Amino acid sequence: MSRKSNLDALFGARPQPKPTPAPEAPPAPQAEAFAAANPPPPEPGFAAANAGAHDPHSAEPRAPERSRSGPVRAMSSTLRGLAARADAAAEIEAGTVVVEIEPERIDDSFIADRVADANDPGLAALVESIRESGQQVPILVRPHPENPERYQVAYGRRRIQAARRLARPVRAVVRPLSDAELVVAQGKENLERQDLSYIERAFFALRLEEHGFSRATITAAMGVGKGDLSTLISVARTVPAEIVRAIGPAPAAGRPRWMLLAERIKAAKPSRIDGLLAEPGFREKPTNERFAAVLNALAPPAAKRPAPQVWSDEAGRGIARIERSPDRVALSFDEGLEPGLADYVLDRLPEILTAYRASRKQP
Repeated sequence: MSRKSNLDALFGARPQPKPTPAPEAPPAPQAEAFAAANPPPPEPGFAAANAGAHDPHSAEPRAPERSRSGPVRAMSSTLRGLAARADAAAEIEAGTVVVEIEPERIDDSFIADRVADANDPGLAALVESIRESGQQVPILVRPHPENPERYQVAYGRRRIQAARRLARPVRAVVRPLSDAELVVAQGKENLERQDLSYIERAFFALRLEEHGFSRATITAAMGVGKGDLSTLISVARTVPAEIVRAIGPAPAAGRPRWMLLAERIKAAKPSRIDGLLAEPGFREKPTNERFAAVLNALAPPAAKRPAPQVWSDEAGRGIARIERSPDRVALSFDEGLEPGLADYVLDRLPEILTAYRASRKQP
């Protein structure tokens, strides 16, 4: 045997055979024997898991692990995208993220809590604030119970108006709310911000009651006790809605003045109110001035004081003057005509009072 043959035998190196055609499948009776003699190659995962078990002296290199094909990668990416969108949808549904919604897709709450005021200076200031600094506080909406393509606002109506004027989407939290949960959230937001006037709160309470909400739900939404709630509803029932719309929110008018207006409306003639609201320039006034104008116009006319009486002596001189009002009588003396008479009467007031009281005890 040659030296080369000895080396080949020692190291097991031999020339690579020429590729041969694949063997034909054996007939059916020999299938089991063929399968046993020709086991399938191991899966790539099996080879990777048993990488340390190969013969370190083997001269045959391991086959590289097969990479994923294009369709598999695309399918994996699609599944990951679907999962991410599902997670985002779940977060939106739970009300844990802020989204942007076009104002045209948001409807008012089914319970109005504000009185419209075309001359509202606060809205103009809000528009400028959002224009310069963006919308800092999101609004709260729920999916519309009757239209899945729309939303219904719980609070933030003025921010929606501002976004509409700026032609930009409004930032919102979307949360599934029942009717009761919506009005409680609506009322609590107004309570915390303290930006509803007294009459707006009164009509908010009245509308809640008219929609059949319990007093417990209304007090929770309004943050008031039962007594104050009764007063709010009473004022809202007394002051007609058309008068409130004409006046506006009137934030400077608190509970006492609205209660006074309610009392005056009860006693006033409807024609008197209609004439006032139709006066030229009335609606151009600021809302607080409109309230004052209505309150003053419905004030009862001042009682006419009777003409003063003059007491004259036998010579016809008007020595004393008597002026009467509903709760007092004023007696004055002309010191030029009868000097010292006033002091004389004052000194004898105790006697006069005693005689007067004695006369009243007589049958």
